[in-house]
Amino acid sequence: MTSQIRQLFGTDGIRGVAGEFPLTAESTFLIGRALGHDLVKTKPEPRVVIGQDTRESSRWIADRVALGLSSCQVEVRSAGVITTPGVAYLARSQKFDAGVVISASHNPWTDNGIKVFSGNGFKLPDSHELAIEQEIFAILQAPGAHPEPSSKPLPTLPGEHSLRTDYIQWLAKNVSTDLSCLRVLVDCANGAAAAEAPELFRACRIQAEFICSSPDGKNINEDCGALYPAGVAKKIATSSGKFDLGVTFDGDADRALFSDASGRVVNGDGVLLLAARDLHARGILRADTVVATTMSNMGLEIALRNSGIRMLRANVGDKYVLEEMMKTGATLGGEQSGHIIFRDGEATTGDGLLTALRVMDIMARSGRSLAELISDLKVFPQRIQNIRVREKIPFDQVPDVKRAIEAAQRELNGDGRIVVRYSGTEALARVMVEAESEEKMNAMTDGIAGAIKKALGT
Repeated sequence: MTSQIRQLFGTDGIRGVAGEFPLTAESTFLIGRALGHDLVKTKPEPRVVIGQDTRESSRWIADRVALGLSSCQVEVRSAGVITTPGVAYLARSQKFDAGVVISASHNPWTDNGIKVFSGNGFKLPDSHELAIEQEIFAILQAPGAHPEPSSKPLPTLPGEHSLRTDYIQWLAKNVSTDLSCLRVLVDCANGAAAAEAPELFRACRIQAEFICSSPDGKNINEDCGALYPAGVAKKIATSSGKFDLGVTFDGDADRALFSDASGRVVNGDGVLLLAARDLHARGILRADTVVATTMSNMGLEIALRNSGIRMLRANVGDKYVLEEMMKTGATLGGEQSGHIIFRDGEATTGDGLLTALRVMDIMARSGRSLAELISDLKVFPQRIQNIRVREKIPFDQVPDVKRAIEAAQRELNGDGRIVVRYSGTEALARVMVEAESEEKMNAMTDGIAGAIKKALGT
């Protein structure tokens, strides 16, 4: 981790409101140029693959970043609308020097972002993002010295269908079990999954019904997808046994949440539990270890321990989960939000489509339902509250907030957890409290959130 603070890159790339800095027409061109400068320093004739989600702004931002890259003599190939992990896969499998994704993941359609992968398919380390950020600011200070080229690359849409097909075929090869017995309701969040999920599920002969798979540029994540898993769960609960499970992706499909056949939501903690046990039983859960984050429920830690599996906690953000996995050699890690990373194969980042296939593969091989696979996961009451803030001052430097957190920790006395942190992608503070009783949980959450709102709220 770098000691310097990045101003543009958060926990998942550069993100903001489309059309406002740093995502204006001028700045996105110059960001592309800065990325190009970074590549040509070390790579002769570098090649980049670019992809995007379904937001209205993704097309023009992708075109502007591609123009900036090509102005540095970087070859740019577009996969069009594709999932974020799809770009990561293409970057490493086709030996590109970098992959760029235009997406704001689960954020509303008015937002957008720029994510960067290295040629090996991994997200850039913080130190490299900081170096690129310094390059960006240097170029932004002298935009006139970086004129736009007269010749422009091809538009990024529709992109090369063959690139998307390569990704779908790789995903399908990850399945060796007959999944044709499974009946699945799939929510594509009107996002990138709508471009790949139907073709993938057909290739795997899964009986799938798709909803929220008609993106119009403005309906991505709108009351659907992984932010609203209860939507699919409710449809399944009222379907009279029509489905075995439900799957919900987020806007760029790097994560997935599930519903069991009764309409109960299963989050990333449940997926980590069933996947860890499966890998452990097959002798391929390296070091008998799973990497989760500070947000994962204590119930997961207890259930894993009862199965002889150790759980480590990383900072929130799938890149930090992956860093801990690489450090410890763990083959499985993930977040409660549905980012699951499988390192027993070739994946280098969380992939919602791959996660869905792995869950269905475990169900089909075991002959057990999703509910049965996690039946002993006893979840501590947990509440997460978001507070919009005007600035992100360290909490230990805000006396009233510090006192509220310390008082709650003393009251818990080890029988629960408190995590208070800032979002890496939005101007939000997040308060998470786990306690043995809902009454205590709610009182502590309200107390800490109230202190933050009074001191730092908008």
